Amino acid sequence: MILIGTIFVLVTGGVYLLLQRSMVRAIFGLGLLSHAVNFILLSSGVPGWRTEPITDGTAAGSFADPLPQAFVLTAVVISLALTILLLAMAVIGRDDTLTRHPETGESRQA
Repeated sequence: MILIGTIFVLVTGGVYLLLQRSMVRAIFGLGLLSHAVNFILLSSGVPGWRTEPITDGTAAGSFADPLPQAFVLTAVVISLALTILLLAMAVIGRDDTLTRHPETGESRQA
């Protein structure tokens, strides 16, 4: 029940932040939604959490399922890269009201 409540709070907070006008808040909302999806993926392997992953003499059905863990690890890496990219784009695009191009020191050959 705690896991379901955590997922609900993360999804609610993520949707609320996505609906804000600030770009940084929308990025944090995407981060919260990605955490909620990670919890949903991990909850698909809950029956494997009954005992320790490797023990002596237990049945193979009680081992932890590695597939949801691999999915979550991949999702964490992808969401981290996406968050970094979006934050960099938010910093670069903050002053996009320029009427002329900034000076770079390069000259154009005609």
